[in-house]
Amino acid sequence: MKINLVALLSGIIFGVGLALSQMIDPNKVLSFLDVTGNWDPSLAFVMIGALVVTMLSFRFILKRSAPVLDSGFHVSRQTIINRPLLIGAGLFGIGWGMTGYCPGPAVASLGLFSVEGIIMVVAIYAGFFSQHWLANK
Repeated sequence: MKINLVALLSGIIFGVGLALSQMIDPNKVLSFLDVTGNWDPSLAFVMIGALVVTMLSFRFILKRSAPVLDSGFHVSRQTIINRPLLIGAGLFGIGWGMTGYCPGPAVASLGLFSVEGIIMVVAIYAGFFSQHWLANK
């Protein structure tokens, strides 16, 4: 129960942060991605801030033997760059560039009852299920 409450609180804080930084606004994100047109660099500062916090906190977090509310860390052991990884990263980038939605902001936009956000989340899950189906084929 405690871990679910912390997860919920973390998700709410993350969603509020996305909303405050305007990362749930696809037009703002697309303006950031349009480096040859009317480029808006403001989201770069959001990303830099997130990277600084992550780099500083992970130095201390990963020195622990386990997280506070779990028995161990769940870190990928895969170190090679392979074809599925490159294809997935490419599809992620294409989807982000076409819609202006990254998965986190797409889910956060559901709180605004955004039709575009709903379509994006449905498309994300369609991709999950398609990949699962293809991998098991």
